[in-house]
Amino acid sequence: MQTTKEWNCTIATGLIILVALAIRLFISSRFLLVPDEANYWQWSRHLALGYHDHPPMIAWTIGLAARLFGQTEFAVRLPTVLGLAVTSFYLFALSARLFSRRCGFHVVLLLQGIILFNGAALIATPDGLLLPCWAAACYHGAMALSYRSPRQWLLTGIWFGLGMLSKYTMLLFLPSLFFCMLAIPTYRKQLYTFWPWLGLLIGIACFTPVLIWNSHNGWATFRHVLYQGGIDDNNLITLRYVVDFLGTQLLLLSPLVFLLLLLVWLSKSVRSRLQPADASFLISMSATTFAVFFLLSFHVRIYGNWPAAGYIGGIVLLAAIYSPGRVGALPRTTQLWNITVVTAYLMTVPILLQLLYPVLPLSINLDRIARETTGWDKLGLRVDHVFHSMPRPKETFIFGLRYQEASELAFYMPGQPETVSINKWARPNVYDYWFDDTMLLGKDGVGIYEWKGMAQYLATLFDHIDLPEEIKLYRISPWFGKQLVQTLYLIRGYGFKGGLRWQPKQQDDIRAVSKVIATSSCKLK
Repeated sequence: MQTTKEWNCTIATGLIILVALAIRLFISSRFLLVPDEANYWQWSRHLALGYHDHPPMIAWTIGLAARLFGQTEFAVRLPTVLGLAVTSFYLFALSARLFSRRCGFHVVLLLQGIILFNGAALIATPDGLLLPCWAAACYHGAMALSYRSPRQWLLTGIWFGLGMLSKYTMLLFLPSLFFCMLAIPTYRKQLYTFWPWLGLLIGIACFTPVLIWNSHNGWATFRHVLYQGGIDDNNLITLRYVVDFLGTQLLLLSPLVFLLLLLVWLSKSVRSRLQPADASFLISMSATTFAVFFLLSFHVRIYGNWPAAGYIGGIVLLAAIYSPGRVGALPRTTQLWNITVVTAYLMTVPILLQLLYPVLPLSINLDRIARETTGWDKLGLRVDHVFHSMPRPKETFIFGLRYQEASELAFYMPGQPETVSINKWARPNVYDYWFDDTMLLGKDGVGIYEWKGMAQYLATLFDHIDLPEEIKLYRISPWFGKQLVQTLYLIRGYGFKGGLRWQPKQQDDIRAVSKVIATSSCKLK
């Protein structure tokens, strides 16, 4: 029977999750989409079994939310905001099963205050959908190992498959779980049973849509992933990315959380009060992912959010050792844990406020929020005005020289028209699969780009062009007044001659696919 204290912890945890959810839902509609979010929203208008960069879950969920709540920032971010709430629920359940509900309460409390996880929720990217899948797979995997439950193995497989449909980082769940099973003799025996392997087959079956799409598109997604992993880089080992990777993790997790994680991963004595099986499970499900990306950072640049899923189990481990809900309560202080939680919130809350209003005295170079969210709505209005002033607006398309500008224009121009990304000089992306030259030959174009010198290159794609128009985007800061965020250039082209798709500079570029089929018959406004 559950005690009053356990029920109180459950209720308090539920309130934290609901309050945090309400705050994020409020914030989510109060700032403009960053370019990657606008790009994923574009995916949702071109639903498919797969995409060039990532699996399709982010597009599917945004598409559903947008159909229910409209084509708004709130709808775009709703899936990932809900995703962190689901992550919180599963981490509480995992902590309660392994340790105590009080431990689970402190896990959830810390989770809400970490920049990395708030960013994954409020900026709609595949990470925000990967996190709940990883947390759920960890929970059901732990239950399967503890109780030898066929049902739990099947649920683990389902969540693994959903995670693979969200982001390929989920693949690291397999070695993480496998290493744990090898390390614990009672778990190792389950490798000889049928159910773990059936769960794996179910996960692979869930991933089938991505395999089908890639089989018809030259395995483009896997080429992209290998490229990001540095397979084309001739320098096997370099130190230039390692410090950047570690410094980013310090900031995104908060310094104390990151340093304590390293300590509990590496020090057996620190975690001596935990059951070996529980410690092994949580270490395997967290340290394995971090180790993979840490080693890769000696070869290629690793983005700060990539190891995010691995920290989920690590936070449970920290709470079991340091929080007031720790295992084997001893007469020692929890001051270190309290400082850790307060520090995390002190770092995160100002950034959340910065999304709503520039409360921090940051220059534009340091304020990524301002650089990525300021002025897209005003830019959309300006481009729309120029578009309607063209001689043949019905035979005119809207473009960006990067998918970022093309996607922002699609979202913030009145009527949310279809837009095109001219990728010839950039990198391959999803626009290569939606449009080809035959759809646009002879039409006029209105476009946006960043580097003024691009006009001479654009002139080769049209019969003729007008001189570019400079557009400056500003924000008003209470600290610095009117600040220039970025300068863009608007250009008008007449008589498009072709040249949409990316052209590799080197023929052996792993990203090069022999044939890309445009799968969209979109009407261009």
